[in-house]
Amino acid sequence: MPGTLVMCATPIGNLSDAPPRLREALAAADIVYCEDTRRSGKLMAALGVKVRLRSYFVANEDARAVELAEHLQAGKTVALITDAGVPAVADPGLSAVVAAVGAGATVTVVPGPSAVTAAVAVSGLPSERFVFEGFLPRKQEQRTARLEELAGEPRTMVFFVAASRAATELAAIAEVCGHDRDAVVARELTKLHEEVWRGTVSAAAVHYADKPPKGELTVVVAGAPESTGDLEAAVALVERFVADGVLFSEAVKRATDAHGVRRRLLYEAALRRLDSDAGP
Repeated sequence: MPGTLVMCATPIGNLSDAPPRLREALAAADIVYCEDTRRSGKLMAALGVKVRLRSYFVANEDARAVELAEHLQAGKTVALITDAGVPAVADPGLSAVVAAVGAGATVTVVPGPSAVTAAVAVSGLPSERFVFEGFLPRKQEQRTARLEELAGEPRTMVFFVAASRAATELAAIAEVCGHDRDAVVARELTKLHEEVWRGTVSAAAVHYADKPPKGELTVVVAGAPESTGDLEAAVALVERFVADGVLFSEAVKRATDAHGVRRRLLYEAALRRLDSDAGP
């Protein structure tokens, strides 16, 4: 009979946030797969758990997923953890669940801390509905394309941002989504030097350029405001800009600024118009 995969959330900074069920699940596992064996070893020591640890990270997860499935097929109980937060949420883990399901194993979860929901909770931005975008692409062209897709998103958005790219990515969000968009940057949540910064996206970019942060950031950005501009006039302006040799993305940005329409709405409408004008 196939075994059980237990997806275990771990503290995002403060070990006191580890729930009793986490210790119980890890102690009961035959093997624990983890993102970093050294960091997870410290967690095990703090919880008083002695168990076999095996690494499971982006570079080796395909091979490890096969190994994990073999353990499950042998009827073992396998736990999966990452360095912080919930596995498979912008962290390794999806391949493990797919492998477990394929092996006919039971998949269960020990819920716990999450930087996403913690940041949304303290942000003060609308939280009835929000979207989690994880990490933005590293390459500028791909990052800009992703942000253009999100520029008109009316729901609050949540991003993970590496400290080394904080100023660059916040500036990119401001450039595409609007400099005056409200934002909250949560850093070192639950730790001694917890910081929750509030302001506009462009001000955040300046702040973290002047004071480079340490640690991973969780950035919460307000959704796009209701459009009050003239979409048809904005589309016509995009057409004129493109005819004059302006790149399409830049034309959309200029027309958005000029008419106050949602960037994503204008992007899609202008693209349809240009495709229609081009003909079959």
